Amino acid sequence: MCKQSAGILAFRSTGLTEVLLVHPGGPFYKNKDLGVWSVPKGEHEIHEDSLAVAKKEFQEETGNIISSESFIKLEPVKNKSGKTLTTWAVEADFDPCYIASNTFELEWPPKSGIIKLFPECDTAEWFTLDVAITKLYPYQQPLIEQLRIINTKEDKYAGRIF
Repeated sequence: MCKQSAGILAFRSTGLTEVLLVHPGGPFYKNKDLGVWSVPKGEHEIHEDSLAVAKKEFQEETGNIISSESFIKLEPVKNKSGKTLTTWAVEADFDPCYIASNTFELEWPPKSGIIKLFPECDTAEWFTLDVAITKLYPYQQPLIEQLRIINTKEDKYAGRIF
């Protein structure tokens, strides 16, 4: 059975729509930028409520809580290994400098016997939709395209610049 992930694509309007993305922590991504950013997300079991998991993962990876209940479910996307990512878009605005990610252990350098702690996400930033597409993992890029068309599907967001 393919694994499941759930995430939140937070967006805000500052004249143009911006989305909050996280950069993976750890030594493998230290000097990488384009194509490695992600929506805050995490794996879950098939029986778990994916929106509840997405909210929990957002808080764990950014240190921020989404207070809105106006979530817009986007079409799921799949990575190369077949893992499905279900994502909700939600309007939110907060300072990305307040990032407080959970951590993971990794033997580093490899085969050294030294275990180090690394943040799951080392930074979070707001990006315009055009920039976000270049930053995201390729399989997550369709989420940005879905967000672009929300203003034509949702009266609530009509008139926003996406």
